[in-house]
Amino acid sequence: MLAVIFSQGSATRNRMLAAVASIFLALAAACSQRSGENPAPPPSSSAGAENKSVGNGNPAPAQPAPTSRDQKLPDFTPLIQRQGPAVVNVVTSQTLSPSARSGSDPFSEFFRRFSADAQEDAPQAQGLGSGFVVSADGEVLTNAHVVANADTVTVRMADGKHEYKGKVIGIDMRSDVALLKIDAQGLPVAAIGASANVKPGAWVAAIGAPFGFANTITAGIVSATDRVLPGGSLVPFIQTDVPVNPGNSGGPLLDINGDVIGINSMIFSGTGGFMGVSFAIPIEVALDVARQLQKDGKVTRGRIGVGIQPVTQDLVRAFKLDNPTGAIVTSVDPGGPASKAGVRAGDVILAYKGKTVDEPNQLPRWVAQTPPGEQAKLQVARDGERRDVTVTIAELPPDKKQPEPRPTKQSSRPSNQLGLAVRELPSDLRLELGVDYGVVVVGVADATAASRIDTGDVIVAVNNHAFSSMEEFNRLVAGSKAGEPVTLLVRREEGSFFVALDKTEGQNRKPS
Repeated sequence: MLAVIFSQGSATRNRMLAAVASIFLALAAACSQRSGENPAPPPSSSAGAENKSVGNGNPAPAQPAPTSRDQKLPDFTPLIQRQGPAVVNVVTSQTLSPSARSGSDPFSEFFRRFSADAQEDAPQAQGLGSGFVVSADGEVLTNAHVVANADTVTVRMADGKHEYKGKVIGIDMRSDVALLKIDAQGLPVAAIGASANVKPGAWVAAIGAPFGFANTITAGIVSATDRVLPGGSLVPFIQTDVPVNPGNSGGPLLDINGDVIGINSMIFSGTGGFMGVSFAIPIEVALDVARQLQKDGKVTRGRIGVGIQPVTQDLVRAFKLDNPTGAIVTSVDPGGPASKAGVRAGDVILAYKGKTVDEPNQLPRWVAQTPPGEQAKLQVARDGERRDVTVTIAELPPDKKQPEPRPTKQSSRPSNQLGLAVRELPSDLRLELGVDYGVVVVGVADATAASRIDTGDVIVAVNNHAFSSMEEFNRLVAGSKAGEPVTLLVRREEGSFFVALDKTEGQNRKPS
């Protein structure tokens, strides 16, 4: 082709050379575009090393950081190798009375007919839980409900070759912690961590014996901390989604380093099996209980003798507060520390020993941690004014169940302004409840009131004023201005709480 070009005249030759050059430029551009669409693979690590030593001496470009897809899930193999030997099975047995084996037991008839010793030997109930060794000389932590009421306790080691008779040193039902002792030396001891460092989203694992399958490990994440369960609790539980089932109770909850941060205690379930919500006792709480059980055989906690409830948004205006913080005092034990210090029902406790009460559940824990006999300063709000009150902490007694109020057969006296029908509380129930007077709710007509008050509730005060007759109750309700909340102090089962209702909520409605 070049020979043909150079055989032409200069003008023709120049035009043909320009055309050839244009063709080459087009081909070069096309090749460049194609190489951009399909870039060559990056050089290997060895090539990268060579590139650093050639050229102008500049280092090779840095590779991008690995994405979350490149990150691996945690490996729990070292964890179970480290802590597994310290986890034990706790097997209990309890002798049942003859009446305990009822017709609801499908095997009762079988034992009655075909067991030669059925009439001689009382039936035994067996329980299974978990625990972990906290001292080389045989101290074991587990749940109180695992060993409560047990006649015998057997502790089986993780190797499956050794088991020991367990002695119950002490049980604390309020925290669900029990301390056991076995006669052994040189045992593997669980490494203890700190639950205070655990945050929601952190990986955790549990080791135990779900359904009797010994030394089983399950894993998940921390769902929440400082969790308070319905009904109130002195324990700030760790909530996780770690699969925990019957038999896991008392076993350790471990952080990603393999340190014990809690004791698996309970699950929330409608079926009895795991449903994604489980709770563990923080290890600091458990160890404090264990120390007291070892030293004194019991746990000592403080009390001030008040019932409390949260400050909801609808109660802020009723109690003349700036925001919904603090704890409203719903009841004061006669002769108790708070009563002696002048605390009244309707006061709002804003601070305890200088610490602000952001959540009402904080107060019982702080009080319980205070030694009996020590003085504590409370900041309370009363009628919109703040004042300091000093109480002397007393010792928290064992649980005492209060009687439940029951409706009476007396004629109802409706309070149409609140949409409630009420009856006078009989004198015998007043004595049982420890109140001078009250009215029991027998009907709720207003939908808003029905969301806050149930039939059977007992009203003992209106706008922080006690009353001694049905007429006085109605007069206090009627005396409240329209549009302003009427604050009722209500007793329900074992507790008391305040409810704020607007008079307009029940206007022109007849209770059922």
